[in-house]
Amino acid sequence: MSKWFLWIILSSLTGSPIGSAIAILVFYWALDRFTFRMLPDPVGFVRKRMRAGKLRRDLVGNPHDRRARYELAEIMLGRKRYARAVELLRPNLEAGDDDVPSVYTMGVACLGAGHAQQGEKLLDHAAEKDPGFRLGAIELERGRWRLQRGDAKGAQEALKKALTFRSGSVEARVLLAKALEAGGDDGAGALMREEAWREYVGSPAFHRRTERFWAWRAKPSRPAIYAVAAAVALFLFAKLAAPQVAAAAHRMGGGSAQQYDAEDDGP
Repeated sequence: MSKWFLWIILSSLTGSPIGSAIAILVFYWALDRFTFRMLPDPVGFVRKRMRAGKLRRDLVGNPHDRRARYELAEIMLGRKRYARAVELLRPNLEAGDDDVPSVYTMGVACLGAGHAQQGEKLLDHAAEKDPGFRLGAIELERGRWRLQRGDAKGAQEALKKALTFRSGSVEARVLLAKALEAGGDDGAGALMREEAWREYVGSPAFHRRTERFWAWRAKPSRPAIYAVAAAVALFLFAKLAAPQVAAAAHRMGGGSAQQYDAEDDGP
């Protein structure tokens, strides 16, 4: 059932097209919060925008503020603006910054910007300094981008290493499943997806919140079932409950108007 069809139904039953549109948007946003988490969090989005604005102003006043450059580059990575992150971090590395966070962030930015060879070299350098940085983040990113470039074998190698650091990672297992399937081993990929789902189900609640998106990718049928159930629930609400709510609101409004009329006609 399309959002357009739901909007038409709700609008005809409630008599409020704008209110119906807002209700549908809020409903789908709430549904996303409990399933894919693909839509942005408004509070987090505003905070990051404000922080990015402050960092830009700081760099206008002091272009050599390497800490501000690094922090803004990380925000750009989160927005998938990889070329901008490379541009921001290049002066830091040219100035001699050789710490693992800077090298790692620059490596990921280079991979995202399409500079695969340079990105791999930077990740190699970061891994030499700290192989377990952020619990295997280096190998996880290496595997992700190799998979995207079509290097299934290289992705499998990196993602298996990532799992030695992140034994409970649903994300790493789902990516490894995709790499196995891309390499032609559909059976092993299917088993890895099952393993990813079992890991998700057995995880504590706080871990499931962060891995929910990848769990749904391990078992795509689950969110589809939830989406259908949610659409049916919304349709039933529009068909059965919404008219009663609208009628009750109309009666209350009519009763208030009659009361005011009676007061105006009184002595």
